[in-house]
Amino acid sequence: MTIKLELKKRLDEAESFGEVFQVVKRAVREVLGLGRAGLELILMNLPKEVRAIHQIGSNVIVMNKKLLESLFASSKTRSEINAYIFSILLREYIRSLGVLDEEEMRRLAIKVVKEALGEDHIAYRIISKGLPEEYQDLKGEIGREFDHNAEFVEDFDRENTQYIG
Repeated sequence: MTIKLELKKRLDEAESFGEVFQVVKRAVREVLGLGRAGLELILMNLPKEVRAIHQIGSNVIVMNKKLLESLFASSKTRSEINAYIFSILLREYIRSLGVLDEEEMRRLAIKVVKEALGEDHIAYRIISKGLPEEYQDLKGEIGREFDHNAEFVEDFDRENTQYIG
């Protein structure tokens, strides 16, 4: 099985944020030769324009909880939901690797998806052209305020460094 087929299969079958993130990390490592460990995922209600945030220098990715809840409540298939989550995590992971320029991050994200999953994959359409029209309705249901009730996702980055204290 080629790497591309393996990654597509693993992404389609992923059942957790951690499993999707492992595909993101593998794709970035295969295509760009870059990687890092030690990231955490937090779900929090964010303004509707914000899909996710990675604070420069931190080890945290924050995803918009309300947007995800709307996505899960929609009639999207698991593979469509996973592709959407993949696209968000990919962008934030690339930022966590030190790519601060938005255009450079977008260019690298398109390269990773194109080479790792192919141009026929929905993640490629999301990364290269923005959210498909059917996803635009999700944004209308989301509030405009930050909510400080954070939900930490367990078992997100399975390569987390264990510190001896």
